[in-house]
Amino acid sequence: MYKRVRLTDTIEVPPKALGDVSPKLVKQLLQDKLEGRMDEEVGSVVSITEVHDIGEGAVLPNKPGVYYEAEFDAVTFDPDMQEVVDGTIVEVVEFGAFVGIGPVDGLLHVSQISDEYLAFDGENQQLASNESNRTLGVDDAVRARIVTKSIDERNPRDSKIGLTAKQPGLGKHGWLEEDHEKREATTGE
Repeated sequence: MYKRVRLTDTIEVPPKALGDVSPKLVKQLLQDKLEGRMDEEVGSVVSITEVHDIGEGAVLPNKPGVYYEAEFDAVTFDPDMQEVVDGTIVEVVEFGAFVGIGPVDGLLHVSQISDEYLAFDGENQQLASNESNRTLGVDDAVRARIVTKSIDERNPRDSKIGLTAKQPGLGKHGWLEEDHEKREATTGE
């Protein structure tokens, strides 16, 4: 879920920039420091939008810069457990598909895609069912539910989000439309 939050953090202004400690400079330093970083409490920082307050600078022993505490607004992406998300398949591997959901990827394990057996087709970068001829490949749009979340603040690339698409209303968008049409045809709705 995307959120707009008010945060406070400390940035180091290098000596060469001390003549112009402006909101524009502080915003750039905050962007360089925080954007793309994951935090257990706020999720992934997508964008620093506005700097509201810049505190008094502090000099630390044996450090060349001056440290300022800044209050600012940021847009974050913090996926909630059980949240239903729409995303796009960014990679297909033998054990499942990685789904881009905002600034992070989640894993849709092959066991969580369908009740049908899905075989990996490496040549076409897709998972395919022999029973229904359904396929799931790169750039396909999917709807899934977040079932596990493990955030690694030190190395965001090691964060893991687990997804499922085995519940009603979840799966590849084309499959959802097919299922809806089948229900309409059998129930007359």
